[in-house]
Amino acid sequence: MKIRNPRTGKPDHEIAPLDEAAVAAEAARLRVGQTGWLAKTPEQRGEILLQWADAIEAHLGAIIPALTDDTGRGGISKIEAAGVPGQIRRWANSAPALIASAQPSGEPTSVPTITTSTRLVPYSLVGVISPWNFPMTLALIDAIPALMAGSAVLIKPSEVTPRFIRPLMETVRNTPELASILSIIEGDGATGAAMIAHVDYVCFTGSVATGRKVGEAAAKAFIPASLELGGKDPMIILPDAEPEKAASVALRASIVNTGQACQSIERVYVARAIAEPFLDSLVNQADAVRLNHPDIAEGHIGPFIFEKQAQIAQHQIDQAVEQGATVRAGGEVENLDGGLYLRPTVLTGVSAEMDIIREENFGPVIPVTIYDDVEEAIGLANDSQFGLSAAVIGSDIAKAEAVASRLQAGAVSINDGSLTSMIWEAEKSSFGYSGLGASRMGESGLMRFFRKQALIRQSGEAAVIDAFAEQNF
Repeated sequence: MKIRNPRTGKPDHEIAPLDEAAVAAEAARLRVGQTGWLAKTPEQRGEILLQWADAIEAHLGAIIPALTDDTGRGGISKIEAAGVPGQIRRWANSAPALIASAQPSGEPTSVPTITTSTRLVPYSLVGVISPWNFPMTLALIDAIPALMAGSAVLIKPSEVTPRFIRPLMETVRNTPELASILSIIEGDGATGAAMIAHVDYVCFTGSVATGRKVGEAAAKAFIPASLELGGKDPMIILPDAEPEKAASVALRASIVNTGQACQSIERVYVARAIAEPFLDSLVNQADAVRLNHPDIAEGHIGPFIFEKQAQIAQHQIDQAVEQGATVRAGGEVENLDGGLYLRPTVLTGVSAEMDIIREENFGPVIPVTIYDDVEEAIGLANDSQFGLSAAVIGSDIAKAEAVASRLQAGAVSINDGSLTSMIWEAEKSSFGYSGLGASRMGESGLMRFFRKQALIRQSGEAAVIDAFAEQNF
């Protein structure tokens, strides 16, 4: 299967997708390895993962160029790859105490002679199907805590961005005790679909359409699924916000990684009182953003990773203009030496019926709606099938938090945007079509991979059948 380079538009890599038989064989191999992995203490598993973190750091020289070729971006690829060892170390160091605290022993019950203890039993094999926008981070965000829980893990990254797999698997092979319980395989959609029948828990990050298929397949297989799906994140800018600062936050939170992030701001609602200076500043700042072409080491944003996403973004922009919207900055996908780029695009005159407001764009596009009162803004922000995250900007923190608490979203950034990309400690739920399942943030990120087994001890005399004889009632 030939793989397109996002900067040149040409295929320069190949993968050999695993078929169902190969997936089944790999799953069976990992299940064998998991029995020994489960026998280790959490502390022992953590020590092995710490060795893996060191191995990844030692191989960044190979991983980062592969990730850069996958995504067409430079600096963010370095941040992404270099951040993974920190994620591993965080779970390796924190998981043992969390696991111990969740297994109480000798707990009293309503019956004086009966006590209980709780055992955590991990799912034997966790499957991860990950997307193309942050290929390495989102391949491992579920895998690392699952490994610490005692599960084996089978990962199928997106076929759009598979180049990082081989150097990353080299780090797994350099950590021998990990190689028997962790596998990152090359594959396409059929490979991912085949996985679901062979795992005990599936984690999926991607579109709503594919997530629905994964959820249905998981239900058929009678296994749990964690689904992290799309977003159409709103930002409300309150009347007391400082317009230039608000514009700076809105721009950055909308266009980082070319807007190819589920937590990107995709709708902006600004109070009429400050709309004019806000828009002037936003347009000026958008016009000043530079594409990192032809030099990947210069500029702010790179090409679309996935060719189809560029087409979707352009279609939504064109449709909005046809329906009455005005382009204030950007607006046209450019083909530069085969790479597809879109300068930050600011739209006004948009309406709630347009796809640019209703459907995920996943590009550096900022549709701005002017509102007259905060109640109106809250209603517009909540008028969405999505509910991943949101943002509120205002000088009065108490008022901003009061608005934030009324938004139908799993996480709300206050006086900032897209903070869920930086903050891992707070658990959050996905509202609406943005996902299903336990949070992968906070303690839940680990604990969701356990089933709880209750041990119920009788220290007195067990009841005999005569205790239930009818004449005794």
